[in-house]
Amino acid sequence: MKILVTGASGFIGSFIVEEALRRGMDTWAAIRKSSSREFLQDKRIHLIELDLSSKDKLIEQLEAHDFDYIVHAAGVTKSLRIEDFKKVNTEGTKNLVDAILQLQMPIKRFIYLSSLSIFGPIAEKSPYREITEDDIPKPNTAYGISKLEAEKYLDSIGNNFPYIILRPTGVYGPREKDYFLMAQSIKGHMDFSVGFRRQDITFVYVADVVQAVFLAFDHGMSGRKYFLSDGKVYQSSAFSNYIRQELGKPWWIRVKAPIWLLRIITFFGEHISHLTGKITALNNDKYHILKQRNWRCNIEPTMDELGYHPHYDLEKGVKLTIQWYKENHWL
Repeated sequence: MKILVTGASGFIGSFIVEEALRRGMDTWAAIRKSSSREFLQDKRIHLIELDLSSKDKLIEQLEAHDFDYIVHAAGVTKSLRIEDFKKVNTEGTKNLVDAILQLQMPIKRFIYLSSLSIFGPIAEKSPYREITEDDIPKPNTAYGISKLEAEKYLDSIGNNFPYIILRPTGVYGPREKDYFLMAQSIKGHMDFSVGFRRQDITFVYVADVVQAVFLAFDHGMSGRKYFLSDGKVYQSSAFSNYIRQELGKPWWIRVKAPIWLLRIITFFGEHISHLTGKITALNNDKYHILKQRNWRCNIEPTMDELGYHPHYDLEKGVKLTIQWYKENHWL
């Protein structure tokens, strides 16, 4: 079976490529000219440059190929310019799908990696409840809006196109760079959190996301959407506590700041990014994400229909992640 993975040089994409190789698939990794090849060193990987900004260029680049499975993991989670979210996450997805349709490529399954962020803070009223398929998405971030618009485009095509949408919550694991900042901070004896109201958080380890991708090839119905988490709900301090435990319990100062202070920090972070040309994790979109108090979601349909069963809770996942950071000299 021949598989194409977009965003293959990225955090999640590189693990999908590795699993495809492990399964003996003819594996093609879609990259840009500027993409890092750090995690794409296996000689069995076929590299293919794809320009998601142009349907016509994609048709040229793909016309000599027929893929059985396509996993669209390419996208941006932070950007200097707000319009880039739509350009990459929405228009890039539309261009790829349009090219596949125009080429009449006989794919068996198209997997789109979306995000729980498309729902925004819709389930924040006390008591907190799980987000379900019956909820109407109301994203409050440029990232969430761009992902939702991509989903809507897939829905507009109809079931003749064999797509399935996966909506992971916070994905962490080896090679991930945003949660890594928390580990760096704790190693430097500082733990920072925001908001005094209870925060219910969910996570999913990268290997469980990969598990869901490959289950979706053979299970579920076209057009269905599935939430991904490890099935548990955590308080905001849990991630920090597990990181500190794996770092040998260094002394630390725990700072819990009010939401208004986060607003100030992300406001200046956004402006400094524009001045320096360097993307920061502390931006306006991140403000809305960190401000949100409830990230619960219902994974029962994912378990029932895809046969998905999370193998990594937060404690086990953090242990493996910190171990990788140490072994690879990130920490």
